[in-house]
Amino acid sequence: MEATKIGIVGCGSISGIYLANARRLEAIETAACADQIVERADAKAKEFGIPKACGVEELLADEEIRIVVNLTTPDAHASVALSALQAGKCVHNEKPLAVTREDGREILATAEAAGLRVGCAPDTFLGAGLQTCRKLIDDGAIGRPIGASAFFACRGHEGWHPDPQFYYKPGAGPMMDMGPYYLTAMVSLLGPVRRVCGSAQKSFPERTIASEPKRGQKIRVEVPTHVAGVLDFASGVVGTILTSFDVHAANLPRIEVYGSEGTLSAPDPNCFAGPVLLYVPAGRNWREVP
Repeated sequence: MEATKIGIVGCGSISGIYLANARRLEAIETAACADQIVERADAKAKEFGIPKACGVEELLADEEIRIVVNLTTPDAHASVALSALQAGKCVHNEKPLAVTREDGREILATAEAAGLRVGCAPDTFLGAGLQTCRKLIDDGAIGRPIGASAFFACRGHEGWHPDPQFYYKPGAGPMMDMGPYYLTAMVSLLGPVRRVCGSAQKSFPERTIASEPKRGQKIRVEVPTHVAGVLDFASGVVGTILTSFDVHAANLPRIEVYGSEGTLSAPDPNCFAGPVLLYVPAGRNWREVP
């Protein structure tokens, strides 16, 4: 089988894991990578043995590339995705699909009209842990689901990320950046959401970068950095979610589902690893599900 050629647009920090995993898959071949900062594209091409580092327009004009993997910052997701679709290529976006619902709808409508496909991160809900949780729920291991909670909190990314400004710009912040992992997992486990409400605040109007190479630079915060929400699922389940870039440390579980006959603690949707824990009253203790 001939490998499908893909092109990477955006060669920042997240591109490394994509490029490393792409080398393990026989079905795809990374034919080119592009970035607004040419040096980044050149560096990734050398590191991962990619035959071509180029500009975005050149990558989109390459007729051999059939899929564009869009790893740009959120504010560029829609424009790059639309350009790829208009060039006749399928596209896979990093999350979020777009900054606004209108842009997201335009991406999907453009793809449908052209007979192309659109994908979007995250895919972690397909991992063994969360799929095990889905089976346990479907099999009635915790009875009827009645509630769920999801939790992500850290002190922000300016302490480690080499270019953290975009985390505090429109399209990012903790809910748009990290929330998709937890919301996707909850929808996968419990079905669609019919209503949402929430509260949010921008706790600190300015951040100081503590990582290299921009140590000491200031970031003006433009989005909420502490977000709490309530999710009313179509099934009747009531869920809660908290995402924050304002918390120094916490011990709350990442995601749990509460049922009429027990409780299920799921792995962190931010990764594929972690235990599945089940509590039922008969056993009066948590047990790990293999």
